[in-house]
Amino acid sequence: MPAQEPRLGAELRTRIAAWREQDPDTATGLALGDLLLKADGGDAAATAELVDAFSGPLTFGTAGLRAPLGPGPARMNRVVVSQAAAGLAGYLRSQQLAGGRVLIGFDARYNSDIFARDTAEIMAGNGFEAMVVGEPTPTPVIAFGIRHYGCVAAVVVTASHNPPQDNGYKVYLGDGSQIIPPVDGLIAAEIARAAAGDLADIARSDRYSVLGDELLDAYLDRIASLVPATARHDLSWVYTPLHGVGAKAVAAAVRRTGFADASVVAEQVQPDPAFPTVAFPNPEEPGAIDLALAQAERIGADLVVANDPDADRCAVAVPVGPDREWRMLRGDELGALLGDDALRRGVTGTFACSVVSSSLLATMAAAYGQPFVTTLTGFKWIGRVPGLAFGYEEALGYCCDPTAVPDKDGISAVVRVLALAAELKAAGCTLSDRLDEIARTYGVHATDQLAVRVSDLALIDAAMARLRANPPTELGGEAVRVLDLSLGSADLPATDAVRLSGDRVTVVVRPSGTEPKLKCYLEARIPADQSQDLAVARVEARGRLEQVREEMALALGLG
Repeated sequence: MPAQEPRLGAELRTRIAAWREQDPDTATGLALGDLLLKADGGDAAATAELVDAFSGPLTFGTAGLRAPLGPGPARMNRVVVSQAAAGLAGYLRSQQLAGGRVLIGFDARYNSDIFARDTAEIMAGNGFEAMVVGEPTPTPVIAFGIRHYGCVAAVVVTASHNPPQDNGYKVYLGDGSQIIPPVDGLIAAEIARAAAGDLADIARSDRYSVLGDELLDAYLDRIASLVPATARHDLSWVYTPLHGVGAKAVAAAVRRTGFADASVVAEQVQPDPAFPTVAFPNPEEPGAIDLALAQAERIGADLVVANDPDADRCAVAVPVGPDREWRMLRGDELGALLGDDALRRGVTGTFACSVVSSSLLATMAAAYGQPFVTTLTGFKWIGRVPGLAFGYEEALGYCCDPTAVPDKDGISAVVRVLALAAELKAAGCTLSDRLDEIARTYGVHATDQLAVRVSDLALIDAAMARLRANPPTELGGEAVRVLDLSLGSADLPATDAVRLSGDRVTVVVRPSGTEPKLKCYLEARIPADQSQDLAVARVEARGRLEQVREEMALALGLG
């Protein structure tokens, strides 16, 4: 009988052994040993995991790092994080920023505190004044702290709303915004240089500071300034942090702005990296806020508010109609409410949203004589808009105080939503009523999304190639213009996306930057003069959206 071929090649085994030798974490060492035993025993899943985990280094991009936890250079672990920290230190030194302050935050996910400590030690060992928070902290608080402390950079260890097995590494520069090209590439080159050496040669020091409540207190002082003392405060509301880190900061922010405490969803209030009550810890996902909705129904609340696990996103649900049927607002709807509120309050400056968001904010800003900018997807772009007054993207991210936090901030968004809802309640109105008023004034702007989660990223590449090779010339009964955004334009840098636009419909297709998803963003518009009967206009808009959805599914090979 011929000898059985090895299930793992010699070259891969050599790389695994070299990686295992430098790994300082006994947990990932044990996990790696278990995978090897299973692979040698014929376990195909273990073999596939090892091949994938050692297929190459985890790519460092404009979202930093994000991947499942586990052993190997393509997973999140102490080796990869230490190399990333050394690479960031090398980049900062190359920019003559040696010795500057670096703020480090972390959420409550598995290993977040360990990765933050590794980063603090390496920054301190490389001559930087490293400051790490003493407990899991919302991402917006860290973003605020960059300017507050005069930092040259910051790191937040978080995977935001990703599944429980993931973690991530988000990098900010001294302007308070996330990194953009070409900085990501320069940091990636430094990370590669660190990875080529021995992990033991990366300098470390325990001479870093651990922050107490002083950073959160300073952030809350700023939050308190966002709601005037004369504001209305009568409101009943339910809140859930979705097992994340937002509860403490939100409770304190609410008290400082004069609102009554929320009725908090007890099952989800404590940080828990397992996220036991939700399939995905993302308020956009079906079922994620069901416990909050049920609680709101029981107590007759005016609205429901949710944060994602690192509290940089905000979701809102409202009761609609005489039967008080609860409905979660789309990200574009909440963006319109907050943008309209800022314009009504006389906030001046540039209003902005991403290319995948609704066109409504641009129309509203123009009506108030305020400039508007469309950006690429992500607050790394929105937060850098000069003179930003308000910015949002449809994925529940809102920047209500760009001077202090030029990033999405789910906590400041909470207090601004409460202030708006309480003001409307005092006038006998609701958030739904204000949305109706906006629609009659500017026309119905209905949005939706076609999102496909895949296990093989090659399927996304194939769908994008299919669309570029044979794009639709008509959608929703009207001709559309096709713009391949990978080529760039006068208004936008190059990005992997395709935009199809007509007089009444717009579609943007792109791969997700943080999840294995292909996303197709849809908008249908009805002019204001045809939107006075909202029921009819909304039915027409929804019908057009459904038609466009079906047509795009076919164009992408998903139908």
